Amino acid sequence: MVTGPGQVEIADVPEPTAGPRDILVRPRACGVCGSDGFYISIGGIPPRQGATILGHEAAGEVVEVGAEVEGVSVGDHVVVNPMAEPTGIIGNGGASGALAELLVLHDAVAGKSFAVVPKDLPWEVAALNEPMAVARHAVNRANPKAGDKVVVFGAGPIGLGAAIGFKSLGASHVVVVDVVASRLERALAIGADAVINSAEEDVRERLLELHGETGGGYHGTKPGTDIYLDAAGVPSVIDTVLANAKHGATLSIPAVHKKPVEVDFGALLTSEITIVMAMGYPTEIFEVTEDIIANQDKYAKIISHPVPFEDVLEGIKLASTPGAADKVVITMG
Repeated sequence: MVTGPGQVEIADVPEPTAGPRDILVRPRACGVCGSDGFYISIGGIPPRQGATILGHEAAGEVVEVGAEVEGVSVGDHVVVNPMAEPTGIIGNGGASGALAELLVLHDAVAGKSFAVVPKDLPWEVAALNEPMAVARHAVNRANPKAGDKVVVFGAGPIGLGAAIGFKSLGASHVVVVDVVASRLERALAIGADAVINSAEEDVRERLLELHGETGGGYHGTKPGTDIYLDAAGVPSVIDTVLANAKHGATLSIPAVHKKPVEVDFGALLTSEITIVMAMGYPTEIFEVTEDIIANQDKYAKIISHPVPFEDVLEGIKLASTPGAADKVVITMG
């Protein structure tokens, strides 16, 4: 629980109970999101500043099912949609959070509040469902077609999830760009066709080699990349994409840019580039679940630091320290 600016503690709260339309879940794994560090820095989210329970990337075991709830049984393993909770977004200022021993899903509906997953799916992999839905929404916003050539900037969890998503939807070649060698190694491990270290290599020249040349005339010669995805959130990525995008290319931006980015629309006119923003997961929260189940070995490689709940405070600190960890998932027995 966030108890004040920069303060997070393990606290005792009343044990939740489930009504006839609810289910009670025992969280078994919960990812730590970058937003959690932000909530800690500001002392929690109104109206629960000083008492914000963390955790929204949850997978758990059902321990009680209300009499009116269908499609789930005690003992089932589920992934959770934090946005569907009527008492407020789970772990994002709502009345509950998943970094807890018990979690109630009120007015629980299968396919809306939760989805049942196979019992052999590792808890920590199942807990990737929520952030991978964010990645899948960014992929969907790019409207990929079979055979597309794709570049993903940023090999953090969202970028890697997007890379897997593009491959699952039929992309012929996916390149991941980053400046950290270990992240690029992980990108290759999850199935990227190639990687580029932009601190050491010329991105344009490498893309011309990997995706061929296209254009000519007033478009100029450009790499044959169809889709770019910005999961890095730095201005240099936007500059690189807009300078090299071929006619009709698409740029999807799920990254949070903390500073304004200057764009010369006059220079972009002839490219007819499509730029789309991507936030959250309007429809993807359980769309991505089947892909995680089918490609669980790839998704498992996204997790850099599984941390047991007894070390949860250290895990949160680790996740909030820039460059210290790529993806922290807290495991609860």
